[in-house]
Amino acid sequence: MAKSESWEWLKAVAVALLLAVVIRFFFFAPIVVDGESMMPTLEHNDRMIVNKIGYNISEPDRFDIVVFHATHTKDYIKRVIGLPGDTVAYEDDVLYINGEAVEEQYLDDYKENANRMPFTGDFTLEEVTGYETVPEGHMFVLGDNRQHSKDSRHIGMIPYDEVVGKANFVFWPVNEFRIVN
Repeated sequence: MAKSESWEWLKAVAVALLLAVVIRFFFFAPIVVDGESMMPTLEHNDRMIVNKIGYNISEPDRFDIVVFHATHTKDYIKRVIGLPGDTVAYEDDVLYINGEAVEEQYLDDYKENANRMPFTGDFTLEEVTGYETVPEGHMFVLGDNRQHSKDSRHIGMIPYDEVVGKANFVFWPVNEFRIVN
């Protein structure tokens, strides 16, 4: 009797471990925010859940917060600004996408308290990447803390196949539990 019960427990644990591995590998994964490049939206050491569902096969939405492979050993978390076919520019601290001024409400509080202005220096997509428009299958990303972010202005366009997933849910620290936009 004890042998049969032990076998049942062993099978249950094995199934649970297999499910955990499948869910983590294909659907959701935890990530720790490293650094201040996404402040004030995300703080250093925030723990988030990355939603991997559909992000390897579909196009992200503008202003999504995504995690992508920046190098072979490091993932970055940034905000999607430019999508394929877009022109992107900053002039006098205003974002222009396809020639139209775009409001970035998620930066309003941070801009008010910034020590240096402009908060985001002037640039055009072509000046920082060499492309007039965002190429097909790529995106242009920026950190919310524009003065302290290594993003597409420095590392170039991000191919869709390097995107791990969308990050929109902070679960730690518990008192900071929230959905981020």
